[in-house]
Amino acid sequence: MQGAEMYRVDVQDPAGLSGTAHRGVEPEFIVQPCTGTAESNAYRSLRRATFVAEQGLFAGTDRDDVDDDPRTVVLVALDREGVVLGGVRLAPCTATDLGWWSGSRLVVAAAARTSGVGPALVRAACAHAESRGVLRFDATVQKRSEQLFTRLGWVRRGDVEVAGTPHVAMYWPIDRIERLVSTTKSMLAGVLAPLRAQPLGLGARGFRGDDGVPVPGSDMIAACDAIIPSMVDRDPEWAGWCAALVNLNDLSAMGAEAVGMLDSVGAPTRSRLTRIIRGLADASAAWQVPVLGGHTQAGVPSSLSVTALGRTSRPIRAGGGSVGDLLTLTADIEGEWRRGYHGQQWDSSSRRNTEELTAMASFVSRAAPKAAKDVSMAGLAGTTGMLAEASGTGAVLDIASIPKPDAASMGEWITCFPGFAMITADRPGAATAPSGPALSAVCGELTDIPGVALRWPDGITTRAVTSTVTGLGEA
Repeated sequence: MQGAEMYRVDVQDPAGLSGTAHRGVEPEFIVQPCTGTAESNAYRSLRRATFVAEQGLFAGTDRDDVDDDPRTVVLVALDREGVVLGGVRLAPCTATDLGWWSGSRLVVAAAARTSGVGPALVRAACAHAESRGVLRFDATVQKRSEQLFTRLGWVRRGDVEVAGTPHVAMYWPIDRIERLVSTTKSMLAGVLAPLRAQPLGLGARGFRGDDGVPVPGSDMIAACDAIIPSMVDRDPEWAGWCAALVNLNDLSAMGAEAVGMLDSVGAPTRSRLTRIIRGLADASAAWQVPVLGGHTQAGVPSSLSVTALGRTSRPIRAGGGSVGDLLTLTADIEGEWRRGYHGQQWDSSSRRNTEELTAMASFVSRAAPKAAKDVSMAGLAGTTGMLAEASGTGAVLDIASIPKPDAASMGEWITCFPGFAMITADRPGAATAPSGPALSAVCGELTDIPGVALRWPDGITTRAVTSTVTGLGEA
């Protein structure tokens, strides 16, 4: 971010969260999105005064195409009288927003350069980018500002030159995916360790960590998932539907044809119990997979789990991939965010008919890839990491090749539960199969570097998952 000299400032804690309350302290300035023409003109006036007149970086004007991009966001710092003390802009780096943004034209009025405005604008830009689902946030800063950005947590990428002046390419490390993986899957190896002590504990060799598990001595595949109690309380019908959806997806990822489900349902009232069962029954009818039996109880805290049973003589493993295999995402990107779960749960399945649902459910079986896994609570990046871990490899995803809905940012899409989405691995040139209403696109490959990397259109890769996801290791 090209800008004036900025200095470190010690910021107190007006909310008293550190143990010291500060009464009646009005902030010297606030940072907020630019709200009108007057603020915008004041920001551009500061830019001209600094970059054209004072520093001579540009001749006549510093305006460029980013100023004309309707997606560009300008943040400004205002004093108590509403005077613009500084500003910064941030915008997507590509015509189609891939979650790669950059900050630029960071400027602070000469009289405010020791007031902490500069660092505050940088922090606000980082926070705003992450709130927009950005996965990569870059800036090109003047050499003299590198130390400040480093103190704020930015990482140096390399030296560059802008308008004949030394600059440094830097990036803000965004750990959205790593945090998701850490909170959902990283504890599995330790927690499940006692189960591995028994023969076939956590499944036969080659299937550990899989979505479903072959039942010994048969062609049956079993899968089991539970729905979190808060979701059951909040949206009982949707919880019932999803209990079927996630289990049937697990069977699909194994290439199995579902034959039935068992449920275990508890609720504090008959009304809530009925609503849960209604959602499960609707899903059963939609996929034409019966609920064969289970356990039902009222007068208890809400709980819901489903076990699904399927058949296949050739189960597809999550750990069947090898270095050099291509990764394909097959996803139903139609639909919308489930109300109350924006950015977390994508709902496409509830609008599909039986023919469409069964066509997607049989995709993996018909494609017969070397490895497959359904994208669930760890999101696309985390699920890809689990497939790679089970295969004894790493993975790289090409961000520009990932099919996604227009209504979802890339950061949201690759970290959400996407409804129906399968990540598969197969040798280059392998034939695929029709996927019904879902879209399929090659979007990466398995590598010999552990974890998951994101590859961007400029060739730079960033680390999304630094190591293994579950710790269970190769299947």
